[in-house]
Amino acid sequence: MRRTRDDWTETALRALAEGGLQAVAIEPLAASAGATKGSVYHHFPNREALLKATVERWEREHTEKVIELVEAEQTPRDKLRTLFGTVLDRTRKGSVEMALQAVADNEVVAPVLRRVTEKRLGYLTELFVQLGFDRDRAGKRALIAFSLYLGQAQMQATLPGLVEPVLDEAVQVLTGHAAVAHNA
Repeated sequence: MRRTRDDWTETALRALAEGGLQAVAIEPLAASAGATKGSVYHHFPNREALLKATVERWEREHTEKVIELVEAEQTPRDKLRTLFGTVLDRTRKGSVEMALQAVADNEVVAPVLRRVTEKRLGYLTELFVQLGFDRDRAGKRALIAFSLYLGQAQMQATLPGLVEPVLDEAVQVLTGHAAVAHNA
């Protein structure tokens, strides 16, 4: 079977979710796929190139495509709920997110993680603006929402089965205007 570049980045994403950055190594990936390392090297000159293509794929699939999916919803509140539901569901299937956060200073991972974080925070800020928050408060709500997501993802990774996502409660708290103090 001839493997494509996409096949190898998919294999690397699974390895990253299951074993962290160190699991993205050409020989073990090839062996686990029943292929030669030459099959990997046909598409990638080295491990760094494979890693770069893998994290860029993660960026597309877990940020850009998620935003496209969420945008199909009608209201900002529905968008927020769908966003949380989608990302937490994907996190339960293996946490590439947590693996990347753990190596956030890696020279290949850092710029992608920075772009993803900025895009996600920007998108969340716009959702909160659409919900009627001023830009400053919307930015703060976006940061809280993103922090909530990262906390839930971490807890699902370290305490599987113990933590259930709190979607409805999170959306209710994050979108509530009544709890907003004027001097906060």
